[in-house]
Amino acid sequence: MNVLIVDDEALIRRSLKRAFETRGHEVRCGCDGQEGLSIWQKELFDVALVDVLMPGLTGPQMLQKISPSPGTRIILMSAYTGEYDVKGAQALGADLFLAKPFHNIFEIVEQAENLVKNKQQKS
Repeated sequence: MNVLIVDDEALIRRSLKRAFETRGHEVRCGCDGQEGLSIWQKELFDVALVDVLMPGLTGPQMLQKISPSPGTRIILMSAYTGEYDVKGAQALGADLFLAKPFHNIFEIVEQAENLVKNKQQKS
């Protein structure tokens, strides 16, 4: 699976990257929405995990600017869950919303794998 992680918190990026790579996935990371958008435009991803609140270009702003890719599953993440929930994330084109902090980072990997697997089975 080809994975994009976009988060302004280095610890989150490193932890997610390590967890996905442990399961054999290829991972690219961006430290903000602008870098994430730039990476998105150059490669195809099976799943993208995008933080909601980042300096500069936020996660929702990034999602508004990307060209939709029917094969890519999008997971929005945020520690600020009041404004965003599953329905709010879906309105932005995301498939899933995850609240931070994560209790078990490998559950995040499994959820991403399941999203991609379910998409492939429907295709």
